[in-house]
Formats: sequence, structure tokens, C-alpha cells
Amino acid sequence: SRFFGLSASFDSFSNAGKELIIQYQAKYEKDIECGGGYVKIGPKLSDPKAFGDPTPYNIMFGPDKCGYTKRTHLIFNYKGKNVLKKSDLAYKQENDGTSHVYRLVLKPDNTARVEIDEEKIYEGSLKDDWELLAPKEISDPADKKPSDWVDDSMMDDPADKKPDDWVMEKRIVDSAAKKPDDWDDEEDGEWEAPMIDNPEYKGDWSVKRISNPAYKG
Repeated sequence: SRFFGLSASFDSFSNAGKELIIQYQAKYEKDIECGGGYVKIGPKLSDPKAFGDPTPYNIMFGPDKCGYTKRTHLIFNYKGKNVLKKSDLAYKQENDGTSHVYRLVLKPDNTARVEIDEEKIYEGSLKDDWELLAPKEISDPADKKPSDWVDDSMMDDPADKKPDDWVMEKRIVDSAAKKPDDWDDEEDGEWEAPMIDNPEYKGDWSVKRISNPAYKG
């Protein structure tokens, strides 16, 4: 496999209080098995030729495919961690030789809009759809489940017993079968009566289940 990339520098800027629009066009001359056609926007590189997979970025945006996994990436770097969207954006980079226009709009109210070929495929909140902020509440690491806590809502009925006449044998020896008169044990081997379906068979028996009075949830 071969991987290609282009890099270009630009002056530092801030999108505080205004919309940031990132737009570009991508075309695959032929289908790819594993790779992407995305852009990365990040800090200025001291050596543009070093641009590649480990290059740090603030935003990564665009189509990505590997085998049956297809999606349009929108990844934000927050406090040194690359944060993916909780659910994937639709993949539209189909049809070899066809150009597609990708457009990302980031708004001052921390919402985003993604369009591909002028079709909106996502609009929503960064707070809700990316795990950028620590949750307001977390599980208490010191809290332990009590030793007598019962998780099972149902239990076996201790009073339920298998009936004495319950038959679990599905097949039985045919008692009416007789060894043929011309059966030769030396030539034919030891004769065994054939098996037949048991008319008394009732199936596997299982104890009745009842609500567990000790269940706590």
C-alpha cells in the first residue's frame, strides 16, 4: 500500500465568537481497501515534510474506510486526546472517479454541521455527541456491592419436584422385536434389538421458576 499526503501552512487564527468553515473536495480514482481522504487541521509544523499519521492535529475530518468499516470521521483533539464521535457519520465516498465536497461548520455555541455534496448528514452538539467533557457524576470507586445483595429476580421453586412417573428417555429398545431366525451371530455379529420412539417420553424436566423474594434489583 502507498499513502500520500499534502501539507500547507497558514497563520494562526481563532474562531472565538464566529463560525469556522472547513471545506474541501475529494475524489478517488479507484476504490481503496483501507485508507482515508481526510484533512487534518493543527499546529504549524517545523518540517512540513514530516506530515503523516502521528502528526498532532486539532481537527480531523473526512472519509475513512478499512474493509467493511466505512465512516466519515470528525475527530477533535481535546487536552491532548483525540476524541471520536460517539456514533459514526455516514460514508459517502462511493463511486470511483466522482468528486465529493465535504463541508464542516463549527459554531460559537459549540454545535457542528456536516454536509457532503450540500446534503446535511449531521447537525448537533459537541457536548452531547463527543465525550469532550468529564461527566458531572461518576460511579463511587469506594462503593461496593453488599455481600448479601441478590441480583436474580427469579429462582427455582424449592417445593417443585419431578414427578415419579416422568419419563425422560426419548428412545427405548423395541421389546416386540425378535432376532430373525436366519441371524448368524458369527457372520452377522451379536444381534441387538432396534430402538424406537418412547411413547411415554415427556421431554426434559426443569424445575418451575418463581419470583425471588430476596431480589433487590
